Amino acid sequence: MDFDTALASLFQPEGRLDPYPAYDVIRDRAPAVQAFEGQWFITTHALVSRLLRDPGLRVADPGDYDRSWPGWRENRGVASVVLSMLQTNPPDHSRVRRAAASTFTARRVAAMRDVITALAGELIDEMPAEADFISAFAYPLPIAVICALLGIPESERRWFRQRAADLTVVLEPISTEEEMRRADKAGRELEAYFTGLIADRRHTPREDLTSALVAAQDTQLTGEELLANLVLLLVAGFETTTNLLGTGLKILLEHPGQADRLRSSVDLAPAFVEEILRYDSPVQLTSRFTGEPLELGDGVTLDRGVMLTMLLGSANRDPARYPDPHRFDPDRPNVQPVSFGGGAHYCLGAPLARLEAQVAFPLLLNRLPGLALSGSPVRRDRLVLRGYSSLPVTTSA
Repeated sequence: MDFDTALASLFQPEGRLDPYPAYDVIRDRAPAVQAFEGQWFITTHALVSRLLRDPGLRVADPGDYDRSWPGWRENRGVASVVLSMLQTNPPDHSRVRRAAASTFTARRVAAMRDVITALAGELIDEMPAEADFISAFAYPLPIAVICALLGIPESERRWFRQRAADLTVVLEPISTEEEMRRADKAGRELEAYFTGLIADRRHTPREDLTSALVAAQDTQLTGEELLANLVLLLVAGFETTTNLLGTGLKILLEHPGQADRLRSSVDLAPAFVEEILRYDSPVQLTSRFTGEPLELGDGVTLDRGVMLTMLLGSANRDPARYPDPHRFDPDRPNVQPVSFGGGAHYCLGAPLARLEAQVAFPLLLNRLPGLALSGSPVRRDRLVLRGYSSLPVTTSA
């Protein structure tokens, strides 16, 4: 595969099924490759890690969208993302991030272990002999966890799945008019739901994350920011974790010897989860823009306003950082995947996603010793968010 073919394959359904051969070709060209006019791909672990933490880089924020797409607020799916902390820069990002971090604390996450274990156990008990793992477990577990944190009643949780799936298309570089129409509809419905939840918690606070964020609004958040970030926490709180659980289980079942190790040694779970994140990241790329001239190395200097697309999936399989990178090896030393980003925009929910996976995989393997793949998995056709829409399994040998 030559460079031009590799680059083009990332924007074709067949190439997105397995982008790693294309990443290898692109990475072999250089750590930073000019893909299109005004856009560079960053391919290596070292450079991606460095640039994710560079305070001189910025994300496309509402002001940028005002200049490039004046009507973006009319699509409420787009607005929900752009107005959230995901697409803001300092000082606004720092202020909003502090408010969210002060409520989404390590203690609050750690306290969820027993809840996650109980929820996962219930789903395993209910799983039929022939099941779609995504629908039966990988979706309902993280949605139940984030809804429990936000204080959303159990009876309303199923309602969110399709709306979240429709909204996340706005994160993709390629979408159809119909997909964007569905994203707008999903954004409006989610905003309406959270507007009601905010009003309820303002009147009757509870011990949940929504109440904590509502309390922070008066001093730290605008009403628009509160609404957008609640939508973000819900969608991001389970979308990537669903992908992590589905992808991770498929990897484990394709490596039965490693699955047996994890089944007998639960304390290996953190290392297994880190290697799953490295081996097939649920988020494959993220973008930044130069806020000032940037020295990339090798005599390359970029002007202000250049788009840098960090190929997280490529960085995680960089042979300069991980020998034999296409081999799944939970015994690798010092695994540091860039799957959750880095720097100021490091994923706020990363500890929760890791905890859910660390609890779920050993529990699944031990409670369902005959768990096996059956049928043909179906991948979602996405470049940014990588995962399965269907993963057929049998739960008994």
